[in-house]
Amino acid sequence: MRHGKRPPDISDILPSVRARGVLVPLLVRPNGSPESFEIVAGRRRYFAAKSVADERGQRHPLPCVIMEDGDDADALEASLIENIARLDPDEVSQWETFSRLIREGRTVADIASTFGITELLVKRILALGDLLPRIREAYRREEIDAETARYLTMASKAQQKDWLAISADPEQYAPRGYQLKQWLFGGQSISTKVALFAIEDYPGLTVSDLFGEDSYFADADLFWQKQNEALAATRDAYLEAGWCEVVVLEPGQNFHSWDHEKTPKKKGGKVFIAVTHRGAVECHEGWLSRKEARRARAQVEGGEDAETPAKPSRPELTGPMQNYVDLHRHAAVRAAMLDHSGVAMRLMVSHAITGSGLWQVRPEPQRAANETVAASIAGSKAQIPFAEKRREVLALFGASDEDGRVAGGNGDAFATASVFARLLALSEDDVMRVLAIVMAETLEAGSAVIEALGNHLNVDMGAWWQPDDAFFDLLRDKEIANLMLADVGGKHVADGNVAEKVKTQKKIIRDFLSGENGRRQVEAWLPRWMKFPAESYTDRSGFRTADQWARVQALFACE
Repeated sequence: MRHGKRPPDISDILPSVRARGVLVPLLVRPNGSPESFEIVAGRRRYFAAKSVADERGQRHPLPCVIMEDGDDADALEASLIENIARLDPDEVSQWETFSRLIREGRTVADIASTFGITELLVKRILALGDLLPRIREAYRREEIDAETARYLTMASKAQQKDWLAISADPEQYAPRGYQLKQWLFGGQSISTKVALFAIEDYPGLTVSDLFGEDSYFADADLFWQKQNEALAATRDAYLEAGWCEVVVLEPGQNFHSWDHEKTPKKKGGKVFIAVTHRGAVECHEGWLSRKEARRARAQVEGGEDAETPAKPSRPELTGPMQNYVDLHRHAAVRAAMLDHSGVAMRLMVSHAITGSGLWQVRPEPQRAANETVAASIAGSKAQIPFAEKRREVLALFGASDEDGRVAGGNGDAFATASVFARLLALSEDDVMRVLAIVMAETLEAGSAVIEALGNHLNVDMGAWWQPDDAFFDLLRDKEIANLMLADVGGKHVADGNVAEKVKTQKKIIRDFLSGENGRRQVEAWLPRWMKFPAESYTDRSGFRTADQWARVQALFACE
């Protein structure tokens, strides 16, 4: 059936042959001599195997079924039957196979590579698992077209049940295709049935149809405010009930069960709350992403207590945000220390006795994670007085580079002797000024020393730092943004926006800080991360600053 003079196109089957070899035997028949055969069916498999053999430099026998020697009609018929029987399976059958592979530990990338298809296509097929079984079987029987099935995978279970009920009613028309999309996502008609809150607590108007069987909220914005407050209360109730984490998905973001594993609460399972564009809410209790579930199993197999809940792997701060916090705190602490030369002397002696990560002597490089952080620290209010006093000290040494560093020599003995001679000629006050600058330049950013010194000196970060564009650009965690919104606007405002995007919540925070868009102005606000002592917003790990202070806090308990 697929015979031709040119080698056949094998691009679609080559990935699977490369991964698994030839699994279906070739159909061959004798061709003139006892050791000679010709291919009746399986020519493409033969060329694919040959291509893999050429790639690897190794050849292996292929499985074959030998026909009895007969006429060409028999061979043609066998070839035709074999190729027609090899028609691609329907998508539901593919979903059944792919789902089994996922349960066996295969990833989406593994499946795509094995079958020679894109990862997006694998995800689309796996999404059929979000359909109710009745809808999935109707799609298999071609009673539902592909476009309709695609839109139904994005619908909640309640919406799917409503759609099935309409389909079963001969007097109603079930929307399909684009009309189904409009039915699922379009318009502002939000049914009162989806409300998590008591209807009597809704201050706006509701409208009913002519028969009074269904009612809708007249003000969609007011509905979402009340629904978000109820979502926040639901989230808090789950946390009080002992769930380690509750994830509130953004409106329209689907929860894909195929990409998660059922996990009980006591083993670290989370709660995922999905919200549709029309306000319906579904709570998925006891799930972990497959990656988190594999990590939890590995911990158990490694001997850790199986009953210990898996800690959330997502840190409170991203790397750039931690870097941003470290550098701003470092700049503020060393600027404040310049007026406390006695403290600087004692700190320098401590470095000389015990050593540190910087004492060789090398200055703190203030290395920024990206250009955004670099620009922010360069414009820091704390940098200006430090630069001015450093220029004064450099002038004492007659340095030509007014913007250079005092510390950080290459260890040359002659240079050391020259500096020593110059210091002998200076007054004690000038020497102490030099000492303070050297100590400030060699103060390690992000260290426990910064936390100890900042708390001892009662550094007021509000005098040295205000939230800038870089801070808000690096703030990307929705939960943290909501907690910060509670800081500046109160819990009521934060709960009313709990499902909003991070961008929206950050905009509201900035409105409070500037007093714009009808918000009362909040002055001198500091995130908990920037205060001395530093505080966390969540119980999650990943905030190095708070960990550093916890290590040394007991040493300064008397203060």
